[in-house]
Amino acid sequence: MREFQITENEAGQRFDKYLAKLLRNAPKSFFYKMLRKKNITLNGKKATGNEKLSAGDQIKLFLSDETFSKFSHQEQTARALTDLDIIYEDSDILLINKPAGMLSQPADTKEPSLVEYLIGYLLQNRSLTEEDLRTFHPSVCNRLDKNTSGIIAAGKSLAGLQELSTLFHDRTVHKDYLCIVEGIVTRPEHIRGFLSKDPNLNKVTVSQNRSKDAQPIETQYTPVCHNGEVTLLKVRLITGRTHQIRAHLASEGHPLAGDTKYGDSQFNHYFREHYNLRHQLLHAYRLTFPKLEGRLQKLSGKCFEASLPLQFQRILKEEQLRGE
Repeated sequence: MREFQITENEAGQRFDKYLAKLLRNAPKSFFYKMLRKKNITLNGKKATGNEKLSAGDQIKLFLSDETFSKFSHQEQTARALTDLDIIYEDSDILLINKPAGMLSQPADTKEPSLVEYLIGYLLQNRSLTEEDLRTFHPSVCNRLDKNTSGIIAAGKSLAGLQELSTLFHDRTVHKDYLCIVEGIVTRPEHIRGFLSKDPNLNKVTVSQNRSKDAQPIETQYTPVCHNGEVTLLKVRLITGRTHQIRAHLASEGHPLAGDTKYGDSQFNHYFREHYNLRHQLLHAYRLTFPKLEGRLQKLSGKCFEASLPLQFQRILKEEQLRGE
């Protein structure tokens, strides 16, 4: 017999969802059968699997060691260690300033991503245990391109992950970016278009006419200052599509400095020669939360900022882009 107690990280989910994680190699028909036969119980009673779990609930599995081992076996969750720039942390979420060059989520390249570094960090400071990883995996709620720096929000508990994900899905969290673009921009703009993605090239195309599979996009931008040749922009994403800021601004004639995929080669050459810039100069510098209640109430109406990378700061100084 195995006994488990539901933790805060696991509370709030349906019993059958929890069992599907705990017995990840078992067909659903197996644990529903075990529930009917009372070989799996919740707080000492027969359960259907539809129950919503609360912290402290007791689960008993009257299964042989061989059966439990067979159905619960899992590969070790990937983790890695590095120094993370933590902007904010509580029992439910973290806000992390991701450097350029780090993946947000795991990819086929097998190089460590922020998710692996997050798990390593939480295991190291004992906010998470190996046992917790049986039924809960911390993750990020918003993605940044590998070579885009700035704020990423991550769920540290199941409830935090669920509520954060809902906020980003509903677009109630405001995401602001800073970038340097070619040309002079003198007034704020709210631009719209349609974005089509070519997954084979990992590249998108922006047009003013909707085509098959194209998604609508909206981007707001406000000039902070310019030096007569380039402009420092503050950009707010209304929608959040793949490469949206980079492709949308390039389609308006204002490609980002360092952007080799959507940018201007001569423009990029200048920044590479003068500053050794080898990626797009785009930084997610601010997250603003709406009025909130419940689990994330402590974040209600708050604004968090991520400091600019040193290379970005140097370019601002030497290009005399002295904004606020």
